Amino acid sequence: MNNTFTILENFGHSLKAPSYRFQPKTTAEIYEIFQLAKKMGLTVSARGGGRSYNDAALNGGGILLDLSAMNQILEWDQASGQVRCEPGVTLQQLWQKVLPDGWWPPVVSGTMFTTLGGCLAANIHGKNNFRMGPIGEHIVEFSAVLPTGAEVTCSPKKNADLFYAMISGLGMLGIFTSITMQMKKMHSGLLEVHAWPTRTLKDQLTSLEEGAPKFDYIVGWLDTITIGHGQIHAANYLREGEGPEPQKTMQLAYQDLPSRLFGVMPKSLLHYFMTPFMNNLGAWAINTGKYFTSLRRHTFRESHAAFHFLLDYVPLWERSYGRGGLIQYQSFLPKETALQAWTGMLTLAKKQGLPSYLGVTKRHRPDKFLLTHAVDGFSLALDFKVTDGNRARLHALLQEYDRIALEHGGRFYFAKNSETSPETTRAFLGEETIAEFKKLKKRCDPNGLLESDLYRRVFG
Repeated sequence: MNNTFTILENFGHSLKAPSYRFQPKTTAEIYEIFQLAKKMGLTVSARGGGRSYNDAALNGGGILLDLSAMNQILEWDQASGQVRCEPGVTLQQLWQKVLPDGWWPPVVSGTMFTTLGGCLAANIHGKNNFRMGPIGEHIVEFSAVLPTGAEVTCSPKKNADLFYAMISGLGMLGIFTSITMQMKKMHSGLLEVHAWPTRTLKDQLTSLEEGAPKFDYIVGWLDTITIGHGQIHAANYLREGEGPEPQKTMQLAYQDLPSRLFGVMPKSLLHYFMTPFMNNLGAWAINTGKYFTSLRRHTFRESHAAFHFLLDYVPLWERSYGRGGLIQYQSFLPKETALQAWTGMLTLAKKQGLPSYLGVTKRHRPDKFLLTHAVDGFSLALDFKVTDGNRARLHALLQEYDRIALEHGGRFYFAKNSETSPETTRAFLGEETIAEFKKLKKRCDPNGLLESDLYRRVFG
């Protein structure tokens, strides 16, 4: 198997760590790496698409299992909609396999380049969390190899404690080797999308709350500089017979995101033109312009790929934030306290001259997974530009954000936040949950081989 010593980064290019990178192709090779790590006194962590905004896929000085070569779709039953995949299969591979047969993944992230193994480790959510829950609720079963060499198969009824802990477990209990997932039946390659403006943060949260029961998906864009201006996008599936030419719209050629802007400029160059606007004044101008162009309520039809994978419209968009990169902060607040907490957070950032350049809101519901981030309420994801001059101030600001969120009953998402401390982790997960997770870790990983920079940061 291939192995190199290399320096790896998070998706936002704001964190980096040197690691021994191995690329196994079989379960046996994964176990060989565990044995090597034990012999050499090294720790091991997994990496899929490397799309996490924080240090979830970094392991400074240790071994990283690059699972991108374990990327085969092993079985696809187009009658039942069940698919079995290796952990390195991306959402792009998955939807491109199933959509022509009239199916779609029930939960997807904002980019199609995440891997299924990474999606399960973080238990990702989509724009339909209020209705469909996280991705873990659609896993029929999975197989995993533990650092002991044992291979386990888990489902909601078989090894249920491991099922609900490994999904959301940050890859710290074992390594997924196969994943069986239920797809959702489609009757068209199009969604009917409704867009309308919101003038205040309260207006936006009310739209999410009242709109969620009426739609299959709902998401908000929030101007976090002006604080409150925004836009809602809500979408419904087309029922059988509603969509024009369903066989055509479910073909891959119809779903492809264009590689050129206006058919002329390669989108791969766009991030160079975005860079001059990635400052407080430029972000204000962009957000203000976006808001005024969104004041008209309208309805339109859009392909699944275009609606879901907004982050893939501009390749390398994260590079536009400059040499220091970006970090994302996402908090989950109960519906009763979200408005007060986020008003305080956004006002504080503006006062300190550290505004977020992008805000995204979603509606959520609780779930049963051990390290869950979900609440009966909302989430707000914020993108912050990192520079040599603001890194320390930004860290302090986000620590204060944690305090505000905890005071209001908030929770956090381990695939996003870069500053969560062990104290914050204990406060929102609770001592009982952490004790249960560490008990399972001792059982699955008695020698403590599985670690990542994230694990050491949040669990101490």
